[in-house]
Amino acid sequence: MSSRLSSRSPRPLCGLGALALLGGIAPPASADFLEDSSARLEARTLYFNRDFRDGSSSNPQGASKREETAQGFILNVQSGYTEGTVGFGVDALAMLGVKLDSSPADSNSGLLPSSGHDPRGSAGQYAKAGVTGKLRVSRTQLKYGAMLPDMPLLKYNDGRLLPNMFHGALLSSEELRDLKFTATHLSRYTARDSSDAQDLRLNCKNKRYTCDTTGGHFESYQLDYKVNDQWLLQYAQGGLENVYRQRFAGVVGKQAIGEGTASADLRWFDSDDDGNARAGNIDNRALSLLLAYAQRGHVVSAGWQRMSGDTSMPYLDGSNPYLANYVQVNDFANAEERSWQLRYDYDLRYAGIPGLSFMTRYVNGDHIRLANGDEGKEWERDVEFKYVVQAGAFKDLSLRLRNATYRTNYEQSARDVDEVRLIASYSFSVL
Repeated sequence: MSSRLSSRSPRPLCGLGALALLGGIAPPASADFLEDSSARLEARTLYFNRDFRDGSSSNPQGASKREETAQGFILNVQSGYTEGTVGFGVDALAMLGVKLDSSPADSNSGLLPSSGHDPRGSAGQYAKAGVTGKLRVSRTQLKYGAMLPDMPLLKYNDGRLLPNMFHGALLSSEELRDLKFTATHLSRYTARDSSDAQDLRLNCKNKRYTCDTTGGHFESYQLDYKVNDQWLLQYAQGGLENVYRQRFAGVVGKQAIGEGTASADLRWFDSDDDGNARAGNIDNRALSLLLAYAQRGHVVSAGWQRMSGDTSMPYLDGSNPYLANYVQVNDFANAEERSWQLRYDYDLRYAGIPGLSFMTRYVNGDHIRLANGDEGKEWERDVEFKYVVQAGAFKDLSLRLRNATYRTNYEQSARDVDEVRLIASYSFSVL
């Protein structure tokens, strides 16, 4: 077992922000609150069908299928900054989800919240919104309010109708050349199929951890160093108070080889329980690597992922784990699991069909340590077609078909799945 991370919280964000500004403040960049503002509206129609192939016969307490269709609208407004040494601005997120088709027997797909009068049914519509205040001094920004964080320790989930929103503060500073510092302090989140903000909690996929385990705030500190135009080094640490602490190190790079480009993405996590350890013992190391080679629209990728320690990798509910083998249905992050991936992408504009792209991948995992002492195995196969309209009245309309097949031998906590998602999305500027 690795040495445990200290549960003592680092300095407050304001203190780190002051440190980031040491060494002199550069003259403020020219900005205009209105001229630099933008507003985009995305209309998203999503059909979701998840068929549990083991059916209700082997799991009488579980539904055999989840199937719903819904319409979503996502408005993202971002202002510029007022002029002066200290610039001020405001951003806003507003989202609306509307039920198009659903039945009580097939609800709970993650697209819509439960109906107030019928827990098995879905609500006809729901909405959520958030406002973020922001200020900028030189090349340092502080934001407070609703946000969609996209970091190794916390990547917001956007796999259904509406994305999850997190609430708190984010400080980012690029005062030093090629070095970016980011500090985050979050206290609440609004789930993808909910209108209400709630306490941060640990994801309990396949009942790896006790469900509804909440913590205090989530805190993270991250450094990104740009070695050159091809290579990026990353380090981060943080976690959910009284639940888990986590460290991350990563290397991302690309290099021209022959007529194509090779790329590498290495990710390492070290996780332990924190403070009162509300989820019990947490002990996990996760190492993943994704290698790829791209040439004339073809991309061939190979991935490898290894879990070590007594438990699975912890991450927040409402987020996506930053793992090479996190795919459409599964994350391959069980205790002691070893997994590998093969993937192929093709941009069909090279075949004379601009706007059409194709992806398929296969991930296989084994050596999973189950609670009964057995060894678990699982695999997933994904196929995706995407077409973006190139011209005409519907230019930039995106149509996507996603299909997944997942199989496992440990049905006591996971179930076989066949899944189809049809997504139509159109995003346009309204400002």
